[in-house]
Amino acid sequence: MQDPSPTPAADAASGAHTEAPATGDPVHQGVYGPFTITAADRREVLGYRLSLLVAALAQLALLAQWHWLGGEHLWPWLLPLAGGLGLALRWIHIYLRPLHRALQAFWLLGCGGLVALAVQAGPGAMAATLEADGRWLWAIGPLFAALAGIGFKEFFCFQRPEAIGVTLLLPAALLGHLSGLLAPELVGRLLALEAALLVVLCLRKFPMAAAADVGDKSVFAYLDSQRQSAAA
Repeated sequence: MQDPSPTPAADAASGAHTEAPATGDPVHQGVYGPFTITAADRREVLGYRLSLLVAALAQLALLAQWHWLGGEHLWPWLLPLAGGLGLALRWIHIYLRPLHRALQAFWLLGCGGLVALAVQAGPGAMAATLEADGRWLWAIGPLFAALAGIGFKEFFCFQRPEAIGVTLLLPAALLGHLSGLLAPELVGRLLALEAALLVVLCLRKFPMAAAADVGDKSVFAYLDSQRQSAAA
């Protein structure tokens, strides 16, 4: 995640750096000192981007099957959707640890809701039960709240317009269905648009330098030191 302070973040995103003489890893100047983007950082960023792409493609495929083939047996798409989202939340870089933990908690609650829905309705009737009884959205909604949280992070850090799809369209569609203010056809269109924009968002991330997703590691180090001082 990029640093909220514009100068170091711009340096990280643009790749402005010097070479570390010992390791060859790029050295960036952060708010609280220099830091390097290591091979482990790059692997985490790649894992985050691939996991989010898997979740995005699974969501798009689920909606396509629901629209053209009906709502039976959608559960296989829920596995890569939930799994990809969980791994993305494992590898995402967010400065505020409470916010990171909150998104992971939402993901866990939503997964529990999906399991409860599958047990109650049966895997083949999950979509039909959800359509018939919108109250189940309260059970699985936290999963999509976590996804919307990632969209907000992407928009806040990079101002990518396609992130609006996840940040605004996803909550609007689900709340519109829950409240009955939006017709089912409109809800479906909003979700389809959101899913397509999420795929675009994921694909556009791969050419970016890893430093853009890692952010200012000196800020992470500073916050860790503050937490350790407070705990001492």
